Amino acid sequence: MDQLPLPKDLRQRTLAGINGLRMHIIEAGFESPDRPALLLLHGFPELAYSWRKVMPALAAAGYHVIAPDQRGYGRTTGWDSAYDADITPFRLTNLVRDQVTLLAALGLTSVAGVIGHDFGASVAAWCAIIRPDLFRTVTLMSAPFSGAPSLPASPADDPIHAALAALPRPRKHYQWYYSTREANADLHHPPQGLHDFLRAYYHHKSADWSGNTPYELAAWSAPELAKLPTYYIMDLDRRMSQSVEMPATPSPWLSDPELGVYVSEYARTGFQGGLNWYRCRTEGHNGDLELFAGRTIDIPACFISGASDWGIFQVPGALARMQNTACTDMRACHLLEGAGHWVQQEQPSKVTDALLEFLSR
Repeated sequence: MDQLPLPKDLRQRTLAGINGLRMHIIEAGFESPDRPALLLLHGFPELAYSWRKVMPALAAAGYHVIAPDQRGYGRTTGWDSAYDADITPFRLTNLVRDQVTLLAALGLTSVAGVIGHDFGASVAAWCAIIRPDLFRTVTLMSAPFSGAPSLPASPADDPIHAALAALPRPRKHYQWYYSTREANADLHHPPQGLHDFLRAYYHHKSADWSGNTPYELAAWSAPELAKLPTYYIMDLDRRMSQSVEMPATPSPWLSDPELGVYVSEYARTGFQGGLNWYRCRTEGHNGDLELFAGRTIDIPACFISGASDWGIFQVPGALARMQNTACTDMRACHLLEGAGHWVQQEQPSKVTDALLEFLSR
């Protein structure tokens, strides 16, 4: 397999025996053995490669920076891509175990910070709750963490889906679409081709799309959720490949060669690994999180997102709950202008500055 086209001074390697995986990681600042470490966790549909723009500056500031391809993604192997395979290895507690095992294999007894973007923010949040002795700070990006589940557990059947389908313009929630058997084929072999689909998907959720002017929704209700763009609340009869918009001009933050990395990696692996994370959420496989009911994130926490990211508000009230109750030591909340959902790629310098300011406190 060809080496990824990485910035100077970044290296990639694969480690065996990581909770049943052969885990592919990208590193910066690895030359000195005693540097404090940072663990960077990507989301969907991303890769360790998504951190390439911030890793050199973090290493230059004195950190050993580690970005893995998480379970189900990229060049990490040892997971089953079949829809009918056991998906319990994709539960959040096991995704945390992946990272704990990785750090042990690297000989690290703690890290200065765990930093997660998108669905990686969920993993980072649970790293902070489950192993605060190992992860000394946490930074969540683009996906607010509203807290551990409460007891008794919420009912499995959310009436929101019937309500969305009954709207005058019938709709459906993207996470439940991502949980269907058909979703992987739609993303992997879209009618416009994988290159154009990913170009449209990344564009539509970025600050480049003029419709990304997010605001707080009033409630978890069908009329309110229907205000979200179609990449979150889809038309009932349309697939994701039909729900995203192509840009009219070249991307200023994702060149065609960079996009080509995602295209080649996802062409090889498909999307089912990442989609299984959504299935664990929507099908109720994360019930073991109820063991931590009432627990809060008590280590120093930071939130970074693009100001043009609807993800901040896709769960009404989540941002406020994260700041006021889920995190007891919330030290900073940055909504960066000029960035949408892919904040560390759209505005890497601003993200790096915010991270280093937080980590220096």
